[in-house]
Amino acid sequence: MNMFDNIEAVIFDLDGTLIDSMGLWKEIDIEYLGRYGIELPDDLQACLEGKCFHDTAIYMKKRFDLPDPLDVIEKTWNEMAEDKYCHEVPIKEGVFKLLDYAKKNSLKLGIATSNSRHLTELFLNTRGLNETFDYVLTGCDTLKSKPDPEVYLLCADKLKVSPDKCLVFEDITRGILSAKNAGMRVCGVADEYSEWSRAEKMSLSDYYIDSYNEIEYPA
Repeated sequence: MNMFDNIEAVIFDLDGTLIDSMGLWKEIDIEYLGRYGIELPDDLQACLEGKCFHDTAIYMKKRFDLPDPLDVIEKTWNEMAEDKYCHEVPIKEGVFKLLDYAKKNSLKLGIATSNSRHLTELFLNTRGLNETFDYVLTGCDTLKSKPDPEVYLLCADKLKVSPDKCLVFEDITRGILSAKNAGMRVCGVADEYSEWSRAEKMSLSDYYIDSYNEIEYPA
């Protein structure tokens, strides 16, 4: 079965899925924690996987006993990432062909990301993609982190598409589980920073790609 059979909407995670940005966040974590004399723990990235922006701040504040209030922590992270999201973070190769295919075949396009709305909109606007997606849901709009299905169910509802007619692209295990828990079809996406969970990602996904260029489009 072709991955686009009986599909009416394509929904993307953002970081690690549409864009190569996970390395940036590791750098930010190192710099941010370094301000408090804290070294980056080896398990931090795995512990944060799937958490929305606000839940990440809650986790970091509690784990490292950070003195700043949550809103200041989030504001600091946004400021640290702004320039890179505007000018440096690359879009994954082959993405535009997929977006063009979706538009030409009247498929709805959505984003369901754990990232902040500020950084998500900043990225889309500076890259000329603000009119490409029919709905964008961020970690500022949802109460529950992945793997809870809420983020994908809300996105499908806003797109007015039944969950079983949605195809999701995700790079992390908890994101894949979130979409599967929502009753959606999932294509796992390879990313350097989740390569450690590759086997699990492949086993959970309906499809798996190392590059968007591997996708075979119906004639």
